[in-house]
Amino acid sequence: MNNRAFNELLARIKNLDNNNSKLILDDSVRLEIPNFTKEIEDIAIALKPWRKGPFGLNELFIDSEWRSFVKFNILKPHLSLKDKVIADVGCNNGYYMFKMLEYEPRSIIGFDPSELAFLQFSFINHFAKSDIKFEIAGVESLPSYGVKFDTIFCLGVLYHRSDPIKCLKELKSALNPNGEVFIDTMYIDRDDEMVLSPDTSYSKIPNISFIPSIKALRNWAKRAKFKSFEILATKDTDSFEQRKTKWIDSQSLEDFLDPNDSSKTIEGYPAPKRIYIRLT
Repeated sequence: MNNRAFNELLARIKNLDNNNSKLILDDSVRLEIPNFTKEIEDIAIALKPWRKGPFGLNELFIDSEWRSFVKFNILKPHLSLKDKVIADVGCNNGYYMFKMLEYEPRSIIGFDPSELAFLQFSFINHFAKSDIKFEIAGVESLPSYGVKFDTIFCLGVLYHRSDPIKCLKELKSALNPNGEVFIDTMYIDRDDEMVLSPDTSYSKIPNISFIPSIKALRNWAKRAKFKSFEILATKDTDSFEQRKTKWIDSQSLEDFLDPNDSSKTIEGYPAPKRIYIRLT
């Protein structure tokens, strides 16, 4: 996104009336907005694609590509966030951070290098009026950021890193003593310590470097000097959780899989599976 487009959209967001808006948290992040205007809908459309969500603004339903409540509900039984200092690394538009507000944390800081994600967050938070802070930065900024966290979320990031062990070390460096990291990442279902390194893409995604087996992932965490590795859940990625909607205008899971064999990606690799872990 060029600077002019970014600044114009940010100015339009800031000019919206946000008096007496009300935030409601359920599977979607919903906002009751008095004096709802067409400009609000126009900005929401201008901010496509919406990958994470869903969000509701009065009768306007932003049906994101990912039903992110599926992931959040998997993590929910394991969360204890009251009075905690929290980071969400790779926070996208902040859906998970808004959901964390119901746990009454001390503070939440999101990190994501995407300017579009920042604008989507700013749009929602303009009405939510939360104290969440968003940094346009990635995981590599954590060691020098100057804040230590009790809980770090790193969801859907690790497989995009060309050096996943370094990424884990960067997360660990930002933890308070006895802190925890929640990670969601893709894995390959096999019993050895092997790692898949795709040729050019995986599920049509070019910036995926390594997809480990669970044993290999455990070894990465051990090399990063984490003390414990707890598996919370594993799950196939399915069309309920990820699918094409009018809010992305691009391909989604159904286009990424072999049309004749949904157990394989379009490239012939095993179809995406995700693992949820807690590291301490």
